Amino acid sequence: MISLTINGRAVEVDVEPQMPLLWVLREELGLRGTKFGCGMALCGACTVQLDGKAVRSCTLPVSAVGERQVTTIEGLGTADAPHPVQSAWIEHQVPQCGYCQSGQIMAVVALLRAIPTPTDRDIDEALSGNICRCGMYPRIRKAVHEIAAGVYQ
Repeated sequence: MISLTINGRAVEVDVEPQMPLLWVLREELGLRGTKFGCGMALCGACTVQLDGKAVRSCTLPVSAVGERQVTTIEGLGTADAPHPVQSAWIEHQVPQCGYCQSGQIMAVVALLRAIPTPTDRDIDEALSGNICRCGMYPRIRKAVHEIAAGVYQ
């Protein structure tokens, strides 16, 4: 059994230690907001937070998580009380196909925690590995700047 803390909740899973965290989240715990994209940590669809830092869950063995806190998109907000980044995404109509958005959001939340008022360069660097096939980068950047300015609370 492997003990984890996911979205503030202690859980135990009976899986092989080398199983990627992504599959533990999706298949063992039913948290399907985190997406499988490439399986090689290149596209960002599987981004979650580990102790507040954005990480790719598709290549991270569950045994490497240890006692650190895992936060998934399900742990950010709810439909009734969305996280400010989720509110900004809705306002700016960022999601088109939506497939990459949970990873994009998790990366932006980590960015804003580290750099509360990021520059365009900071945003570009933080999201450089998060691919949006619909090309919503200008909307993402605008949303991030408005969040940093306190438009969304």
